[in-house]
Amino acid sequence: MAAFISEINEHVGEIIFDNPPVNAFNSKDWCDIAEAIQKFGDNPQVRVIIIRAEGRGFCAGVDIKELAADSQAIIKVNQGNYDTFRAIHQNPKPVIVALHGFVLGGGIGIAGAADIIIASECAQFGVPEIDRGAMGGGAHLQRLFPVQKVRAMYFTGEFIDAQEAWRLGAIEKVVPLEQLKTTAMTMALKIASKSPAMIKLAKESLNGIEDGNLENKYRWEQGFTYEAYKLSDSQEARDAFVGKRTAKFSSTTANP
Repeated sequence: MAAFISEINEHVGEIIFDNPPVNAFNSKDWCDIAEAIQKFGDNPQVRVIIIRAEGRGFCAGVDIKELAADSQAIIKVNQGNYDTFRAIHQNPKPVIVALHGFVLGGGIGIAGAADIIIASECAQFGVPEIDRGAMGGGAHLQRLFPVQKVRAMYFTGEFIDAQEAWRLGAIEKVVPLEQLKTTAMTMALKIASKSPAMIKLAKESLNGIEDGNLENKYRWEQGFTYEAYKLSDSQEARDAFVGKRTAKFSSTTANP
């Protein structure tokens, strides 16, 4: 069964995550998602892209079970994540994400790479990377929230809710869950009614005036993810997560 659905309606391309139980994706899934987003970007029939999800939450990130079984899978996962986030951020079409429930890890990357965010009242944002033995997500989280808020979330693993994310300026609208899909589509159709050529120029120009290069920042982070995977604490974090137990870390910082 495919991990997501893609369809086109009224010049709006929708990618709908549907991978129970928590919309966590393995390395192949991430590559497929990136390809689907890029295809929408290349399709002249698509003027706006929406990414949303079915199920309990938007996206729980990567499949930790895959990484716990084979730490070398991180190379393919990193590539799939990079390609997905880049396909959103550098896409010639505006990308709207409609978020509900948990938005974790790779879900943060998708949201942080997007142009517009609509969230349900139940949305929760978090980066549990350190607790999963990894790095990454900071570049995209920092595109959403202020620097010190990012660090507090990153170091503690604590979540923030949709209202707090809206207060910090990341979210365009917070709506009841039952209105999420309609609200995102209404905004998409409004953008789709405008000149595609002008919208394309607008996105390119807006990307160009951003502070720094998002893709380069994320690639920098990925190097630290690979470095983290050389630590015994990193494997212990993944094993503990899969085994549903408390992790037992070494007392030193340099543990081969």
